[in-house]
Amino acid sequence: MNITRISAIFLRYFYLVRGNFQRLVQMFVWATFDVILWGFITKYLGGVAEGGIAAVSTLLGAIMLWDFLTRAMQGVSTPFLEDVWARNLLNMFASPLKQGEYIIALAAISVCTSLIGLVVMLVLAYAFFGYSLFSLGLMLVPFIFTLFLSGIALGIFATSVLLRLGPSSEWFIWPMPVVLSPFVGIFYPISVLPQWMQAVSRVLPPTYVFEGMRAALLEGQFSISSLGIGLGLSLGYVALAYVIFVRTYRKAVKSGAVARYSAESFS
Repeated sequence: MNITRISAIFLRYFYLVRGNFQRLVQMFVWATFDVILWGFITKYLGGVAEGGIAAVSTLLGAIMLWDFLTRAMQGVSTPFLEDVWARNLLNMFASPLKQGEYIIALAAISVCTSLIGLVVMLVLAYAFFGYSLFSLGLMLVPFIFTLFLSGIALGIFATSVLLRLGPSSEWFIWPMPVVLSPFVGIFYPISVLPQWMQAVSRVLPPTYVFEGMRAALLEGQFSISSLGIGLGLSLGYVALAYVIFVRTYRKAVKSGAVARYSAESFS
């Protein structure tokens, strides 16, 4: 691994964002609307239902954590798409840059963009609703780390899909978090799901984060072993997604697909 090449990819995206106001704003504009919208929804529900404070804590905290995962995924896939839109992908891989270095650089970008969104959400949630995600205590650290790794894995897999199917498959990757959301119990315990959905839930790392958050806030207890399972699964998915990306890239190089990647699609 060459830190200089990794830094170059990171700096390229930094200068791209710094020179474009729209790209800078999109890092926190949706986070702002999410917190305000869901904050007022949970505030209303807290006023008409029993256990209002707990409802605000779980629902608003859940949407903040899920938004963080989504941004972690987009932090990987969006810079990749920036290279696609600029028709720079072939130039990138014609250089000495290795696949692992490229993925590490995308992950570093994701760290920065997702943390910016999270900080904005934390500030707004406290300013408007007096809610602090830090009420989770030290458990917040493994929760955030597990969600970040899950987002990275999802982002790497998304880039593999784009690399395999071409730029026209862009529409397919944006709904990925939405497709997963019913299974991971963001707003409800997975016990309300049918058995087949619960089986899917148990192999998804975010499930253990949201179940753990509810247990910590509503019951004052949480199983460390469950969080360990979620963390282990997220690490495994990152490794699996990287293997898929490398194999997809090698196949694209062998078939010559990378050279015509500016086309709408290829088989």
